[in-house]
Amino acid sequence: MSSFTSPTAVFPATATEFRALVESRRSVRRFKTDPVPDEVIRDCLEMAVLAPNSCNLQPWNFQVVRDPALLEKLHGVCMYQHAAKAPLIIAVLARPDTWKKACEDIINLWPEPQVPAAVEQFYRKTAPFQYDQGPLGLKGFFKRQLLRVAGLRKPLMRTPNSYTQMRVWAVKSTALAAQNLMLAFHSHGYSTCPLEGFDEVRLRKTLAIPKKAVPIMLLAVGREDERGVYNPRLRFPLEQHVTWL
Repeated sequence: MSSFTSPTAVFPATATEFRALVESRRSVRRFKTDPVPDEVIRDCLEMAVLAPNSCNLQPWNFQVVRDPALLEKLHGVCMYQHAAKAPLIIAVLARPDTWKKACEDIINLWPEPQVPAAVEQFYRKTAPFQYDQGPLGLKGFFKRQLLRVAGLRKPLMRTPNSYTQMRVWAVKSTALAAQNLMLAFHSHGYSTCPLEGFDEVRLRKTLAIPKKAVPIMLLAVGREDERGVYNPRLRFPLEQHVTWL
């Protein structure tokens, strides 16, 4: 039996609608000047933070930039790209440094009268052991040695056990939220362009980004202008990227 979907398969309406949403989303590089309403921005951010994320520690921040003077500065930070002239730019930041407060918040904000014992144990004991790298990363170093030995006997979660791995950990979850954010804006009729072409040193000075935060993209948002999409879509054949086992 073929692993691929039959061309005669009948999908539910939700799947058809989702495909239409994803297929129609394009990165737009020319925007109209119309502002994006605050209620739309808030709704999309609420959809963004519903993204799945590691241990529910939600290692992300979003800086919403609407001020014209700041937007003008960001245009320069982004090397004067057309897409960076959008009426709204959201700095999407990964936060590998907020795990400790997140552990406390999960216990304090638990949506039931009683925090389950297993949950409290995890966020008071297990998660701190897993994510605390210690001064100069020394705890992470010793954990790596411990896991090399313990891993000989059984499967173990071996990362993150360094500051570099913590950055990767936070970026993965934040990227999931960023995708939610783009699709949410698209569902409201607003276009987006995820910008990675920016001067990070100047960006940190312009937006006062916390030292340990990792800027993963600047998301330009607005109504698509004429010639907003530069080229037809090109994706490599699915078989080039997928292995069926």
